[in-house]
Amino acid sequence: MSATITEPAQVPLHLGDVASAPPRRPRVLLIGTAFASAASVAVFVGLLAVYYSVRSQVIADGTAWLPGGATIPLAPGNMTMVTLAMSLVTVQWAVHAAAHRDRGHAYTALGVTVLFGLAHITQIAFLFTEWNLPLNGDAVTTQAVLLFTIVGLQIAMTGAALIFLGLMTLRSLGGQFTGPDAEGLSAAALYWYVTVAVYSVIWYSILIVK
Repeated sequence: MSATITEPAQVPLHLGDVASAPPRRPRVLLIGTAFASAASVAVFVGLLAVYYSVRSQVIADGTAWLPGGATIPLAPGNMTMVTLAMSLVTVQWAVHAAAHRDRGHAYTALGVTVLFGLAHITQIAFLFTEWNLPLNGDAVTTQAVLLFTIVGLQIAMTGAALIFLGLMTLRSLGGQFTGPDAEGLSAAALYWYVTVAVYSVIWYSILIVK
C-alpha cells in the first residue's frame, strides 16, 4: 500500500502575492444608534429649555414654582440614580464578555442590566405617586404637565433601551454579535449610556434643584 504524500501549501514570497482581507462590514447599526441617541438628546434639551423658561417666569412673578401640596422627595430619585450608575458597569461588562465570546458572563451581565432598568422604572413610578400633582380635571397645572412629560419620556426612553438590549441578547443567543462582530451589543450599550446620561441631567435639574 503506497502512502499518499501531500505537498505543503505554498507560502507567498512577496507582499503582492498575499490575498487581501475581506472588507469589514460597515457599522450601520452603531452609526444609526448614534443618530437616534443624538435625536433623543435634542428632544430633552428642548423640553428642559421650556421647563426652565416657564419656571423662571413663575419665580419672577413672586410665586413658588411648585403649587401648594406638591412635593418632590429626594430618596426615590437618588436611589434610582445610584441604580442606573451601577447599570453602566454591568452593560459594559456585557459588551466586554460578548467581544471575548464569553456568553455566560455576557448573559449574566445583560440580565442584571435589565433588572436595574426595571428597578429604575419602578422607583420612578413610585415617585409619581408622591408628587401630589393632578393631571386631570380643573386642578391640572403647567408644572404637572411639564414634570410628567419630561420624566415620563425618560421612562419611555428607558423602555426602548431595555427592548434594544433584549433584542440584541436574542441575536447573541443565535451566535450573532459576538467576538469581533459584537456591534449589536455595543450599539445597545451606547443607547443605554445616553439614557442614563439623560436621566442624570433630569435628576439634577428637576429632582435636586426643583
